[in-house]
Amino acid sequence: MAEVKATAERVIDKPSDAVYAALADYAGTRAGILPENYSEYEVLAGGTGAGTRVHWKLQATKKRVRDCLLEVSEPAPGTLVESDANSTMVTTWTVKPRGEGSSAVHVQTTWQGAGGVAGFFEGTFAPLGLRRIHTAMLDKLAATVRS
Repeated sequence: MAEVKATAERVIDKPSDAVYAALADYAGTRAGILPENYSEYEVLAGGTGAGTRVHWKLQATKKRVRDCLLEVSEPAPGTLVESDANSTMVTTWTVKPRGEGSSAVHVQTTWQGAGGVAGFFEGTFAPLGLRRIHTAMLDKLAATVRS
């Protein structure tokens, strides 16, 4: 099994503290910026940043739905890590200042992929689909913090 990785980035014309606060607000903002690929969203504990537990279903393709139970940690300032208790999937969000009043947001999701031919196709196509999902979420995040 090889590690599969999907990444996306976006510059948002708002200060990094405001962008990070919106991204870490699982009880409020987060539900509103999820694309249609997410369903059954619920906050199980906490609600803001580290210590939050959240559940959702992620429909990556028409046939592939992941049931995700995530534990959120904040290992460094400006960094949120969502670790799925149901799989090896880990998503890391990093928000850094970029210029005056702007932020660079980077998201990376990794997981242990399948082996063999199935693993080849997963490693080739899954990152493309997940990048589209992350990009849609970053677009909604940008629109939310700008309003």
